[in-house]
Amino acid sequence: MTLTDKQKTELEEFVYIMKSYRARHTELITVYAPKGFDINLITKQLESEKSTATNIKSTGTRKNVQEALESLIRLAKGMKHTPKNGVGLFAGNVSQIEGQNNFITEAFEPPEELNIRLYRCDQNFVLDPLEEMLQEKEIFGLIVIERNEATIGLLIGKKIKVLHKFESYIPGKTNKVGQSAARYGRIREGLAKEFFRKIADVAKQEFFHLKGLKGILVGGPGPTKEDFIKEGNLITDLKEKILGVKDIGYADEHGLELLVESSSDLLAEQEIHIEKKILENFFNMLGKEPDKTAYRKENVEKALSLGAVDTLLLSKKLDKEEIKTLEKKAEKI
Repeated sequence: MTLTDKQKTELEEFVYIMKSYRARHTELITVYAPKGFDINLITKQLESEKSTATNIKSTGTRKNVQEALESLIRLAKGMKHTPKNGVGLFAGNVSQIEGQNNFITEAFEPPEELNIRLYRCDQNFVLDPLEEMLQEKEIFGLIVIERNEATIGLLIGKKIKVLHKFESYIPGKTNKVGQSAARYGRIREGLAKEFFRKIADVAKQEFFHLKGLKGILVGGPGPTKEDFIKEGNLITDLKEKILGVKDIGYADEHGLELLVESSSDLLAEQEIHIEKKILENFFNMLGKEPDKTAYRKENVEKALSLGAVDTLLLSKKLDKEEIKTLEKKAEKI
């Protein structure tokens, strides 16, 4: 999944605020419940942790931890179920002055599915699972196919998502000879072509309008994958996005994993190629039409203020606040 600009901004702001908090002692509570997890089990765990907290020696720390747990228990009990993407729960005294209270309690549903269950009591809130969602994720289509099965999936960042699994029910080879064998062979080939076209049709439905699709990888055992590309009526736009065809031994979920592993060289080259192409376009414009480019911070800010920016390139040397400010200006164009 690719985050929308709004989702990304909201997530960035939440992470930025939560990272600014730090407790004087180990008393900030972080809880993550994954998609579909029973929220009642979270409540039970928090109640158990509250009982355990009575063993904390420091009176102030014990009081703060117990109060944080109580606020999260109330929050969890108020939920009928875990939100569709899972939920992050945060509570604790973030005051930097000993003896003073500044308690916060937050529930945050992330824009992507959480696949982690976690309970942590620390001086900082645990934000790694949310920060991972902010990392740029390249999206690639995956197709593994052989005569009797096929699987279509996506590579999103480093995660493989299975979209569809198919069985062809194409009969195996026969020992018949003569006309019967030829007729049987024609039937098998006809069923194979029908199967290929079915896979191509589903690939079109899944990939054609997919925003951010960088390319397609195809794999499978033997010559079937090449036959599919040749005879499956895969539309031209998708054929042109095929980055490579790999010989692997499976056409199931494991086949998708093997396809990604065997295509690491292609994936690395693709990322480098995209970055190189963007920079080449910039330097070509800078040389041929310098009045249509802006270089250095003050010139870029001026172009942004005029709403005259089509592509914004940001250096990693800029600090986070500068990058955030420039991105917000670009979003308004």
